Amino acid sequence: MKQKTMTTKDITIVGVMAALVFAATYFLKINMPLTMGYVHLGDSMIFLAVYLFGWKKGALAGAIGGAMSDLIGGYVIWIVPTFAIKFIMAMVAGLLFDLIKSKGKYLYIATYIFAGLIQVALYSLAHLVFFGVAPAISGIPGLLGQTYSGLIIALCLIVAFEKAHVVAKIKQM
Repeated sequence: MKQKTMTTKDITIVGVMAALVFAATYFLKINMPLTMGYVHLGDSMIFLAVYLFGWKKGALAGAIGGAMSDLIGGYVIWIVPTFAIKFIMAMVAGLLFDLIKSKGKYLYIATYIFAGLIQVALYSLAHLVFFGVAPAISGIPGLLGQTYSGLIIALCLIVAFEKAHVVAKIKQM
């Protein structure tokens, strides 16, 4: 069986979307000293990437963009967990959407909500391992706010892109 390789176009898409994830994560963040982290709007770009380009490109873009933000922002301890967690969140959202999209176009919202819960659980587990129970529990509201504000922003962008026929043009590329 022939293995499909990434084309130059695929690499470019991942790079551009990773840059958008990075920018929305690094520049649009609120530091959370209690949890040794921050909340940001990068998840909106990850959800958008998954919707527009599928789970593989969305997962790579989310993992790379999020990890780069941690690296450049000085959150070195979070680079590997962020890479893995953002990849898993995007993969779950995209794979579930692929499984159920024949049942209704807007079921991606449910898949994103579920994938967001997985992200919250995984980051809470990482907080538990790194810092203990109190920071893990105290970080949950911020994680929920970050994840679901990202989802709301992504949904607004998706609706706007659908109405402007941008999504159809992108999918034809």
